[in-house]
Amino acid sequence: MTTPYPFTALVGQDDLRLALLLNAVSPAVGGVLVRGEKGTAKSTAVRALSALLPQVPVVAGCRFSCDPAAPDPACPDGPHDAAGASVRDARMVELPVGASEDRLVGALDIERALAEGVKAFEPGLLADAHRGILYVDEVNLLHDHLVDLLLDAAAMGASYVEREGVSVRHAARFLLVGTMNPEEGELRPQLLDRFGLTVEVAASRETDQRVEVVRRRLAYDDDAEGFAARWHDEESALRTRIVAARALLPQVRLGDGALRQIAATCAAFEVDGMRADIVMARTATALAAWAGRTDVLAEDVRQAALLALPHRRRRNPFDAPGLDEDKLDDTLEQSAGDDEGDGGDDDPDGGGPGGGGGQPPQDGPDSPEGTPENTPEASDAPAGDGEAGQDSGNEDSSPARAPAAGGGEQQAVRAAEPFRTKMLSVPGLGEGAAGRRSRARTEHGRTTGARRPQGALTKLHLAATVQAAAPHQRARGRSGRGLVVRRDDLRQATREGREGNLVLFVVDASGSMAARQRMSAVKGAVLSLLLDAYQRRDKVGLVTFRGADADVALPPTSSVDAAAARLETLPTGGRTPVAAGLLKAHEVLRVERMRDPARRPLVVVVTDGRATGGVEPVARAGRAARLFAAAQIASVVVDCESGPVRLGLAGQLAGELGGTAVTLDELRAESIAGLVKDVQGTRTRSVA
Repeated sequence: MTTPYPFTALVGQDDLRLALLLNAVSPAVGGVLVRGEKGTAKSTAVRALSALLPQVPVVAGCRFSCDPAAPDPACPDGPHDAAGASVRDARMVELPVGASEDRLVGALDIERALAEGVKAFEPGLLADAHRGILYVDEVNLLHDHLVDLLLDAAAMGASYVEREGVSVRHAARFLLVGTMNPEEGELRPQLLDRFGLTVEVAASRETDQRVEVVRRRLAYDDDAEGFAARWHDEESALRTRIVAARALLPQVRLGDGALRQIAATCAAFEVDGMRADIVMARTATALAAWAGRTDVLAEDVRQAALLALPHRRRRNPFDAPGLDEDKLDDTLEQSAGDDEGDGGDDDPDGGGPGGGGGQPPQDGPDSPEGTPENTPEASDAPAGDGEAGQDSGNEDSSPARAPAAGGGEQQAVRAAEPFRTKMLSVPGLGEGAAGRRSRARTEHGRTTGARRPQGALTKLHLAATVQAAAPHQRARGRSGRGLVVRRDDLRQATREGREGNLVLFVVDASGSMAARQRMSAVKGAVLSLLLDAYQRRDKVGLVTFRGADADVALPPTSSVDAAAARLETLPTGGRTPVAAGLLKAHEVLRVERMRDPARRPLVVVVTDGRATGGVEPVARAGRAARLFAAAQIASVVVDCESGPVRLGLAGQLAGELGGTAVTLDELRAESIAGLVKDVQGTRTRSVA
């Protein structure tokens, strides 16, 4: 068995360590979502925590880890009357990204259930994690339905499996820890809200801390057992402190003053629903117990807000998570002043013995400076966008002028306000990753037929199974009321739902597009479609073309945040190499098809169509466009041409692509509704 890295040997990452410890003290807090760049000890910290948790008494032989003092009356392995007890270490169970629903919640033996009426149930990872830790690395890459099941079980403390009239329920209470790299895509706001706390982690920029991290890691890799032995005393002291805090927790008093501060804070930051208030209350109580106090102070409320609110303020994928600490302090001070008679609960300075409840243990030779407050999202945000938008108003005259007017590079301008769009979809029936855009064969959706199972049976088609078994009942010697079912009779249900697509944006950034108002509107339109892609669980990519060539500004990714950031800082100027942009997009799709062959693409070309530069630029653009038509790739051209003279080149380009064109003014909800019909109609006619 591998010796885990000692928790107390971690350098820095104060918020991460504190959030994990608070959940160890009070699992009712609701788990931790750890957001941050790769290589920041996220997984190491979670695995180290599992070694600190107290041992768990369990009913001997129970696969669901029932507590001998209070066994679950509905346990599938029960009843546990007068059952023997044993003690084991708390488990840390990892949920892999590619796990199936059966692996997560467990699987019923459908054949035995139909033939014998027996609830033969094989427990899943939720049962294994009961009374321990369930760790989900890259939780943002899990399928949505698995995340829903996971968070429902965490919220209810139980897992339910319902299939074809057979029902199984078992307890599933665990400390949920999810980690994610925001560059690879975000969780939906509804799912973010289900995590109790969130922390942002980043590698320290302090040289001494980085040196200490490397020194300790090398020492651990050379001799894990010896390294752990050097931290044994600190680990034992921390384990004792967790046990003491758990024992003290029921005695902690959450006064009316602290409750008023919690409610005022949640109201001031306009968080949705009441879950934030409840999580803050539980977190503040755990902080007081961790500090060895029985009263909740203002400092506990403040720390609870910093851990429980940032991710709940994120309303769309372009909002950076975070909290205005000055506003938080003002709110706490004002709400404390409204209720001065409540004693220590409202001490704005957080003084008194046991202060510092928001700090994790500082054992060992290091003196961590704490995690930098600048999140990856904040560090990626473009600086000076406001000034850029004001200074670039006259950088290009009429967009109908010759391309040479925009020959120099222009400053980036801020995007216009995004708007709601109607759905664009790829015609036909796909088999890609689950999503919300185009029709596809999926594991979830409406049942459209039945087939023989290939591998393990996951979705039984009951009627087809009975129909297959019925003709053989006499030959099988059926004598009673039960149906004699064999494995060959089982039928898998085929279902139709929605898939996510690859939406590849090909954006003209040439001089003819550089007029401030027009480029701002173009960026607003693309941001609107990016927001739609986020909601429909698509992958997105961004190709830009200007000057003499095209660039892949963003390879296909699930992170629309990254696409929005690249678009916001997109410079403009130079000629219009439409052919280069289309050829680059075609190459991106070719490579992506090898990586993810089931995901179908939708190409959105944003241009005025005025191809310039090189020999026969318009003819070359037409030849490049016909590659997409030959491959039957769904496409839309957003025509950005404006001014009194319109050449209609974007419409011609759309015809060469085998797609449809829509003007920038028409790119609104009602117009896109017609656009979808045009896209589908065009593709249907081309197939016919």
